[in-house]
This record gives sequence, C-alpha cells and structure tokens, in this order.
Amino acid sequence: MKLEKILNNLDIIDANFEIDKEIEIKNIAFHTDDVVEGGIFVAIKGYVTDGHKFIKKARELGAEIAVVEDYSEEDIKQIRVENSRIALADMARNFYEDPSKDMNVIGITATNGKTTTAFMVNSILEEDKRNTGIIGTVLTRYADVMIPSVLTTPESLTLQSYFRDMKDKGVTDVTMEVSSSAQELYRNKNIDFDIVTFNNLGREHIDQHGSFENYFRFKSRLIRHAKEDALAILNADDEKIYSLKDKTRAKVLSFSLENNDADFGIQNLDLSTGKGKFTFKINRDIKIKDFILEKSEFEIELGSVGYSSVMNSLVAIIIGLCLKIDTETIKRALKNFKGVERRFELIFDEEFKILDDHFANEKNIDATMETLKEMDYKNLNILYAIRGKRGVEVNREITERLVKWIKVLNPKSLTATLSRDTVKEKDRVTDEELKVFKDILEKNKIACKVYDTLEESINDAIDLLDQDDVLLLAGCQGMDKGAGFVKEKLLRENKVKDIQGFSHRIDKRIC
Repeated sequence: MKLEKILNNLDIIDANFEIDKEIEIKNIAFHTDDVVEGGIFVAIKGYVTDGHKFIKKARELGAEIAVVEDYSEEDIKQIRVENSRIALADMARNFYEDPSKDMNVIGITATNGKTTTAFMVNSILEEDKRNTGIIGTVLTRYADVMIPSVLTTPESLTLQSYFRDMKDKGVTDVTMEVSSSAQELYRNKNIDFDIVTFNNLGREHIDQHGSFENYFRFKSRLIRHAKEDALAILNADDEKIYSLKDKTRAKVLSFSLENNDADFGIQNLDLSTGKGKFTFKINRDIKIKDFILEKSEFEIELGSVGYSSVMNSLVAIIIGLCLKIDTETIKRALKNFKGVERRFELIFDEEFKILDDHFANEKNIDATMETLKEMDYKNLNILYAIRGKRGVEVNREITERLVKWIKVLNPKSLTATLSRDTVKEKDRVTDEELKVFKDILEKNKIACKVYDTLEESINDAIDLLDQDDVLLLAGCQGMDKGAGFVKEKLLRENKVKDIQGFSHRIDKRIC
C-alpha cells in the first residue's frame, strides 16, 4: 500500500525526512519479529519495555520507516507522533481498509462474565445460521481459523488483520470482548461497533489503572464513544453504569434483575438444579432501528449452570432480539449452550456433582455461592486453590468473602491447595499470602487442610464425596489443571458411566 494511504488522517507532529507519499509499504509491525524489508515499524511505549529500544533492530531487519514518539539516533526515516498507540490504530485501519464497518460487531465489556456472554451470543448467532467470529479471552475463532488468545482484546494492528481476514472469508457477525486495558491502550480504536454492552462493574483491576475512577473511565469508553446509530445495552441495577445513558450518542436499552422499570427483566428464577430457568420479560414496546420489539415474555431454560449464567444470558438474549433473531432460536441456543471453561462449569454429574469455577474476585465468588445456595444437594465440599503472587490484600479480600459464605453454606469440608505441582513461579503462593489465608480461617475457627500439590488435594477431595454431594473446585491459575486430575481419578476408580461424554468434555478443556 502507498504510504499516503497508510498515513491518511494520522496526526503527525513532524518527520526527519521529506515524506514521499508514493513509497510502497510492505507491512506494518510493532514487534521486531514481524518486521519485513520495506515495512513500517511502530515504536510503542509499553508497561514492560519501550519499543524505541528496538528501532536499531527493526532497521537492520529492513524497516523503511519508524513511527516514534521520540526521535532515535538511528539512521532510519522517522515520523514523530504524540501517541504511537493511536497512530498504530489509525494506520492499521487504513492498511486493512476499515473492514469492521462491513459487519455486525458486538462489543461486550464487564468486570465479570465477558467471556461467557460473548460465547452465549456467538451460540445464538450460530443457531441463526450466521457466519460468525468471536474474539476474546479464550480464543479468536472464525471460519477455519482458531487462535489461542494472549490478550483479551488483541493489539489494534492484530485486531484489524483479523477483521480483514474475517471479511474476506465472508463473516457477517463478530462478537468481541473489550477489556479496560484495551480501551486505555486504544487497541479497539476504529472498530465499528453496532451493539455495545456494559454488564457489571467491580473493583478487580484498580491496581492496573491507579484508581477505581480511572478504571471506570477506561471501561466506559466503549459506551461513551459509541456511534450515533449504535445500540448501548446498560445494566440499570448499577448506578454508575446506568449514568452512562446521558453520556453516549447511542440508543440506550436497559435491563434489570431487580425490577420492571428497565426495558428488559426476568421473573420466576429457579436455580434448584444449578441450571437457570426463568421468564424473560420485554417490559414495553421498544423501537429498534427499523422494527418494534413488542411487550411480551417467554420462558428460558439454560444449559449452563450458575447465577452468573443467568445474568450473562439476559444480555445475550437482548442482543439476539436486537438482531431480529426469533425467540425460539434464542431459546434453543441457550438450552444447548453448556458453558465456558472454568466459569461455574459442571464437569461431572452422575453419582455426585463436580463444579469448576475460577473464583477470581468477590463479585465472582458471590455469584458462585449464590447459585450453590439455591441448588439442591446433600453436602457441599470446597477445594480452594489459593491465589499466588496477587498480594496479601487480594488474598485477604477473597478469604474474607469465602469465610462469609462458609458461614452461610456450612460445607461438610473445606480444603485448600498451593498447587506447587502445576503452577509456574509467577503464580506461586508466597508465605505472606498463605499466612493471611490461614490467619483469617483461624480467627473464624474454620478448619482447613492445606495441600502442597493439586493432584493430592483433588484425589482426597473426591474421596470425601457421597451420593448427591457437590464438590466445588475453586481458584484461578492454581486450579487450571484440576479437571485433568479429576478425569484420571474417576476413570481409574471406574466411577464414570458415560465415559465417552465425560472424556470428551474434559479433553476439550485440558488439551
């Protein structure tokens, strides 16, 4: 592509050469691994390192031009901009010819549940026989492409390349998780969102953004920057989220789990089996672009377990309705959707139930335990993988919330693991983190055996189970390999009746 087209609408401060707009550019790169002869290297200042340090290497690899915030002494043509991340996003849109404008793009943000909501939406779209793409925490998937994710929302250049390939492969509808980091770092800049949602708000990422106000400011960009003909779906039960109704050009739709004042809501919620059943309500006639959603209600039966699934499904249903998908298709898709890995996932359901949840923060813990409170079972057993290298305060908050629910649910057993056989150094539990966990339990007179390894803790936890009991495997990185040990234990002891179904479900998780 000619340089002139790539630099279109770019805010350039100056350059150390006379820009020849007829130069043919082979590619754009922000990492030296992707530099090719005759390309542009964009030097990005990151949290860990500064791309300006790699300009020399980029030149040696054949980069024609470097886009910089500060001039380098290296002998290479340089274009100076105020913010190289914004420049990268603008150049990426130009280079890949703004592909997202030709698709229905759904952007989902939330502190919890982005992944599950995105997969639910994608299931509804697939049930409607649409050619879909999904971008998020777990993977990017479309057509014959499946790429495991490193970031919840990829860098802008990578993102635009995905959208270009999607367009070329005939994708019509894309569901995308949008993280607060992505919004702060302009990764999702220039993506043409048609529907945006803000599902819930917690305090999980305050350290990353410096304050709760900063976190909310970045998180809310998706709504505040939405285009005029977009739809913005907001949680009316959260005052801060709902305040955005006056700060967006998009048409606002609201939902509530607490009252009928919002546009959409639910009633008659039943979580006795763990899988939500409820009545979905459209509380009034609502004009959606070129059609009317009439006041009505219909029954929903979820195939996935957990109170969080109910909350996430509410948003997915609204998105489906806004895309003119009929209610029977939506109902069928949600009944067939079995959940996302480690999000209150039912991994075994025969003699007893084993649930697997990433238990990441207080809001997540509340949703998980609220579901268990509503479920029917004989005894509850909890195995918790203590969070490693997340700091004393994070572990204090999680442990205190766990204690609160132990007093409500009164489990038959509570055990914990350091998972030293599976976690890497970056996730190892420190002595201080273990101490705060033990101190809080001791203060509240709660007994808990702490295991060094995940494998031993899983084996012993399963040995404690009786008919109709529930075992909750709770924890983030320390519990990631838990399902694999469950499989080995149950198959070894011949406790599985549906071996093919069980093995397929677990293997899909751990491969």
